[in-house]
Amino acid sequence: MLDNLRAAWTVPDIRARIGFVFFAFAVFVFMIHVQIPGVNVKRWEELLAQGTFYNFLGFLSGGALQRLSVIAMGITPYINASIIMQLMTVVLPQLEEMAKKGGEEGRKKISRYTRWLTIVLAFIQATTMSIAMQRSGVFYDTSFPFLLFVIVTLVSGTLFLMWLGEQITDKGIGNGVSLIIFVGIVLRYPTYLSQTIAVGEKQGFNWFGLVLFIAIALITVISIVFMYQGQRRIPVQQARRVVGRKMYAGRSSYIPLRLNNAGVISIIFAISILLLPQQALSWLGTTQSGPGAAVSSFLNTWFSPNSFLYNFVYFVLVVLFTFFYSAIVVNTRDIADNLKKSGSFIPGIRPGQPTVDYINKILLRITTVSAVYLGLLAILPSTLQRGLGVTTFYLGSTSLLIIVGVALDTMTQIEARLAMRDYKGFIKR
Repeated sequence: MLDNLRAAWTVPDIRARIGFVFFAFAVFVFMIHVQIPGVNVKRWEELLAQGTFYNFLGFLSGGALQRLSVIAMGITPYINASIIMQLMTVVLPQLEEMAKKGGEEGRKKISRYTRWLTIVLAFIQATTMSIAMQRSGVFYDTSFPFLLFVIVTLVSGTLFLMWLGEQITDKGIGNGVSLIIFVGIVLRYPTYLSQTIAVGEKQGFNWFGLVLFIAIALITVISIVFMYQGQRRIPVQQARRVVGRKMYAGRSSYIPLRLNNAGVISIIFAISILLLPQQALSWLGTTQSGPGAAVSSFLNTWFSPNSFLYNFVYFVLVVLFTFFYSAIVVNTRDIADNLKKSGSFIPGIRPGQPTVDYINKILLRITTVSAVYLGLLAILPSTLQRGLGVTTFYLGSTSLLIIVGVALDTMTQIEARLAMRDYKGFIKR
């Protein structure tokens, strides 16, 4: 990896692309510190201390929500819109045909629909957040024009991040949206470290727990790399072909099925569903009295992040969403049809429905392993804190999964550009 980075830095084109990525990172960090005017900072900090959902959104935005900057909502609406469009492509035949047969023009139309859906979702989220913060006394100005100003500002911040991500994808290296999430998470780790040191100085460090905690973190990173790059390769044999007067022997290849097809989406879905009810109660102001008081008391007592019930439901949701998302991402029917059209087959398996059943059986096995792994990874932080008694140390399994995945994807693209450069040089020689 270090050799590839060193080689990439010597290529002017790749060096310029890497420089543009870091420039975009600098713009993102600058925007984090551009705060919305008229904010009661003390009141906002009190709300952040009460709501876990805000902290979850804040970790995806690099702390912009904690500062209530113009990009406080982060890139979350665009991610949600992309996921919805991906699901709709499977459900609606028109979008599915557009994605498969529309070519570049079809992909542009789907991207355009995704942007419009991002605006709608961003407007809904910004309106809900702004009204809730206005009722909670976060803004000094409670007039309707100021509320409209905040909504437009938050939506504009999300659209700016969407544009910045597309610029990184076009002029930089890697997926722009993923890199924005990556740098946002990395920016939060110094804060976690300083909080760990501050709490540890007050309560005293558990050095044995700290060493064990670091060892488990390293093992977790290694396991994430293994699961992210792991593949189940299904052998494929191509039938013999007759071209003119010559007969060509069939070639052997394979179908790579990734172990982790859901990525981090299943964990994000699960934690959003778990944290949203309690946050909704706080938005409605029903946590102190009325019918919502009993529900809020139940959630605080039995559904705290370190409780057994919370972690059990969290594990089950991650497993279910992993199976659901993997079934959407991997279309076994299309794989079998493409094999049949190209004259290829899996040795020992008949084309058509038997091929679909065989691939589904393999996909079920690897998805089971991936789902259980992601479920255990999701409940790992609270389990370690409760079992080792190291409440002062932070380990975000979701953030580690995102960081490792984005880093591996970026390195893969750098290696591809280096290989393409060597190939061009070979042609010139």
